[in-house]
Amino acid sequence: MRIGVVCYPTFGGSGVVATELGMELSKRGHEIHFITYKQPVRLEQLTGNIKFHEVNVPEYPLFHFQPYELALSSKLVTMVKLHKIEVLHVHYAIPHAYAGYMAKKMLEEEGIFIPMVTTLHGTDITLVGNHPFYKPAVTFSINNSDVVTSVSQSLKEDTLKLFQIKKEIEVVPNFIDVAKYKIGFTECQRTLMADEDEKIISHVSNFRPVKRILDIIRIFYIVQKTIKSKLIMVGEGPEKEKAEFLVQELGLQDKVVFLGQSNEVDKILCFSDLFLLPSEKESFGLAALEAMVNGVPVISSNSGGLPEVNIHGISGYLSEVGNIDEMAANAIKILEDESTLEKFKLNAREQATAFDIHKIVPIYEKLYEKAIMEIEKAE
Repeated sequence: MRIGVVCYPTFGGSGVVATELGMELSKRGHEIHFITYKQPVRLEQLTGNIKFHEVNVPEYPLFHFQPYELALSSKLVTMVKLHKIEVLHVHYAIPHAYAGYMAKKMLEEEGIFIPMVTTLHGTDITLVGNHPFYKPAVTFSINNSDVVTSVSQSLKEDTLKLFQIKKEIEVVPNFIDVAKYKIGFTECQRTLMADEDEKIISHVSNFRPVKRILDIIRIFYIVQKTIKSKLIMVGEGPEKEKAEFLVQELGLQDKVVFLGQSNEVDKILCFSDLFLLPSEKESFGLAALEAMVNGVPVISSNSGGLPEVNIHGISGYLSEVGNIDEMAANAIKILEDESTLEKFKLNAREQATAFDIHKIVPIYEKLYEKAIMEIEKAE
């Protein structure tokens, strides 16, 4: 198949998932065309089966905000015709599904009929999409997609609750390439991060308020009283400064390390004994899955899609949002006994294999085939 992929080319979860999906599809013999304003960050090289087409938005003084949706839909029309793309897969409802629909309509004027698969990732529904300014356009775009998927059952339920949806929504979870993480522990120079007798607790995110960064510091404050440990914080964002102040206030300067953005997340997770994710909301919990595939148990909230990823008492523990004391107690329960810790580490990795990319990508292939057949029937 010749597949057009539209996504945000950034470090965000939707962009990462879209890029990894496209690269895996190319390995399976499909021709993939990424169509966005910048080469996706995870797209390491362009092969014969992968093409990148940049969407340029010309500067024009009349426009206060440059019309990206217009430029994107026009680019989609051009690329579909030029490369004979058979199906569009757009990640994130706005503006991508909206632009995709406009491209479909323009192509139909020329007798070209192409299906559009829309994948909902989270904030495009629960935060941005639900804003009164965007809600009608998001509802319209979802209902006029040929196939709609969501990355968790929780997100599907949120979508049906927040919008008047007439389309069936298929749950296709996020995924991870398990084979990439078969790294022996001996390769991890753990002493670079902590003393030999210290446990390593980690967190990776964009440090937005929804991640409840201050909760992480407070959980660790309780844990380190009982368990000799270090907290490694990876990422940048608006809550970082508040977290740094709280670290000082609690006297944890020697025990908390802020690493900023890092290209060595997998190595840091390989060092780690425990991962904290007490988020207010997670549509899926890709960060938790990345920790688990590295054999790191997860202490998380029970929000959104997290219970679908992190299994309570198996790969880690779940608590109500904001229940710092219970999260700390569960962290100590895992860390204080080596045999318990080892059991949770093994369970975490085993649970992660349920989301292996080789199990999930065939689901998307079947959805593409179904969408193409339905379009052909309708012609």
